[in-house]
Parts: sequence; structure tokens; C-alpha cells
Amino acid sequence: MFQTLDDFLKSWEYETEVTQRLLNNLTDESLKQEITSQNWTLGRVAWHTVSSIHIIASNTNLTFEAISADWPVPTSSHFIADSYQQASDAFVQALKTQWTDHTLQERIDFLGKKISNGSLLLFLIQHQSHHRGQMTVLMRQAGLIVPGIYGPSKEEWANFGMEAPKM
Repeated sequence: MFQTLDDFLKSWEYETEVTQRLLNNLTDESLKQEITSQNWTLGRVAWHTVSSIHIIASNTNLTFEAISADWPVPTSSHFIADSYQQASDAFVQALKTQWTDHTLQERIDFLGKKISNGSLLLFLIQHQSHHRGQMTVLMRQAGLIVPGIYGPSKEEWANFGMEAPKM
């Protein structure tokens, strides 16, 4: 749970930066990548990651303009990446202008539980991280380069003058 807006915003800045890098590496063709026909495609997971910013935040008193419908999935990877940036920017601006550190302590109903707004913000980051993991697997299957998130990806080890770990 976050105790201060500043702590959340510092974490959110990093998390959205790496999510944006993933989304920027998608191609229109890669959006169709699936594990099975019974699971979400890469495009569906990416679009859900975009729309969930507003969907999750709508459980609070925050108001901001951002995508909130996660269906249908756009066919443009560029549109998905741009929409993510817009949603994140609007969300951050809403937090900075509508909430204080005290607001993080206020309790809301979320998925049948009473939680604090600070806990909801943590959930939002964890939710995004969960879907980033799904995207990285689908990106590999689609033949895309996956940027590092919490450390270098296999393609990035050379940037550190190191050999990638053995397969």
C-alpha cells in the first residue's frame, strides 16, 4: 500500500516507462499473436492494459478522460501505445490535482472488499505487471524484441558488455 502520492508517482513513472517500451515494440501483425484460440491475443492483453488504468481508477472518486472500453481491440499497435501514454498522463494529472496523501487512506469497495485508495494504487501496478509478463511471452512468440523490465533482456546484455545467460 502506498502512504504518499510521491511514493506512488515515483513507482508509477518507472512502471509506465517499461510498459510503454513494450507497447512501442508491438506491430500491427503481432497483435494477433495468441497462445491458443481460447486465450487472449497479444493485442487483447495490450488493450486491456491500456483500458484498465481508467477501469480500476473508476472505483475511486478520481475523474479523468481516458479509454475505458476494453473491447473491441484496436488493430493499430501505434494507437494502443499512444492511448496508453494518454491514459497514464491523464491519470497522473488527476492524482496530482484531485488527491492528497490523506486520500490514500480513504477506504473504497473494490472487488467485494474494503481497501484503501493506497492499496488500490498498488493493485493497479501489480495488475499492469501481471499483464506485462503475459505480453513478453506473446511478444517472444511473435518474434519481437522484448525490452528489459527489471533487468536486461537477452538482447540487451551486450549493452552492458556481458554475455547473455546460457539457454
